[in-house]
Amino acid sequence: MSRPVLREPPDGGWGWMVVLAGFLNNCLLNGITRSFGVFFIQFTQHFRQSSSRISWITSIALATHQFASPVGSVFGMQYGARTVVMVGGVLASLGMLAGSFGQTLLHMYLSVGLLTGFGWALVFTPTIATIARYFRRRRALATGLAFTGVGIASFFFPPLFQLLIDGYGWRGALQVVSAMMLNLCVCAALLRPIRLIEDLPVASAGSAGDGCWGKVASAFDLTLFLHRGFMVYSCALLLVTVGYFVPYVHLVAHGKSLGLSDYEAAFLMSVTAISETVARLFSGWVADLRLIGKVHLLFLWSVLTGVSFLLIPAAHSYSSLMGLSTFYGFCAGGLAPLFFSTLPEIVGVGRILSATGLFLMLLSIGGLLGPPLSGFLEDMTQSYTISFMAAGGFILAGSLTLLLLPGFLTCAMLRSEPLPGIPTSEGGGRDRSAPADGASGED
Repeated sequence: MSRPVLREPPDGGWGWMVVLAGFLNNCLLNGITRSFGVFFIQFTQHFRQSSSRISWITSIALATHQFASPVGSVFGMQYGARTVVMVGGVLASLGMLAGSFGQTLLHMYLSVGLLTGFGWALVFTPTIATIARYFRRRRALATGLAFTGVGIASFFFPPLFQLLIDGYGWRGALQVVSAMMLNLCVCAALLRPIRLIEDLPVASAGSAGDGCWGKVASAFDLTLFLHRGFMVYSCALLLVTVGYFVPYVHLVAHGKSLGLSDYEAAFLMSVTAISETVARLFSGWVADLRLIGKVHLLFLWSVLTGVSFLLIPAAHSYSSLMGLSTFYGFCAGGLAPLFFSTLPEIVGVGRILSATGLFLMLLSIGGLLGPPLSGFLEDMTQSYTISFMAAGGFILAGSLTLLLLPGFLTCAMLRSEPLPGIPTSEGGGRDRSAPADGASGED
């Protein structure tokens, strides 16, 4: 039996269970990614390779997660979020399990990097898109609540992973992480499909055609590449992403280089996670007040995050590094809810599943280059000072790129979504609203 078509998102109801699924998914995806710096030191000692080569493990996982996100979007529209997220959870678990038997870096690249990263791509995009579809007025707050899972997991996971490594070695610890990943399948069961009026087909002369390329363009909604706002927004956050993930990989190692113990260095990530969690809720709440446009708030948070990166090398004691890490965590946490809650206001909620996938695919370039570049600079200078300064520079460059968004300087940025059926692509594309995930018959 088909579900009724809603005129607007319910802004609550079962949507809060979807937020819970997003919260748990972020714990097991981004929380583990940000805590993986604890394994970084173990991998360096075991494989006896340079920091830049070891960094490729995390970078490949992040890049695959983001680059394959359009595949998660297409599968989500075709088979529904529940099925796709469950398959992604199994693949992510198998990747970590295979990595625990790794003998070479190539093995780690293919298992933890490629297989786990692809599993994350199938999990993340349908989940975030489903949250965006359930909320409109409270979208930033709902997204912020979902992303608090990252901060909470980042608080508990670094010392937990260090404890597991001390007790079972890094191979045993990865096997425990593999088992944890299977909980993604449980979260998938909470993703109930919803149909909105934006999902109804819109007649347009801008059809992509019936050929092979036309079918591909239609499936992935490639007309978004002709949407000026979408492309400027994606390029700006691509630059931000180059620097954004550097502390998650190298902050623990930076602390160790200053003479901190294993647990003191791991606790840096935990304290960062606390301030980050508070900032996600605060940022989502402020954004939904609509005192200023979300994109302007995003600009403010990104500038503060870039500045915090530039200040980290100035810390030379445990207390000062703890203070600056807390400041950095608060600024970076404020960014997270706005990354995805701003996107529907640029492209419309009817295109959010495709837009999220393509958006993450473009961000994969930054996720792929950031940590290895940071590791390369550390290898060259034997210090993480230049690495953090370069990361801060990329984030500030991305902040300035946001100024190129249409209407940004005149404060005329969209504060509500485009009306259903109204073209949003400056390139002549239509507001192609494919059936929502699960609208193809999942009950």
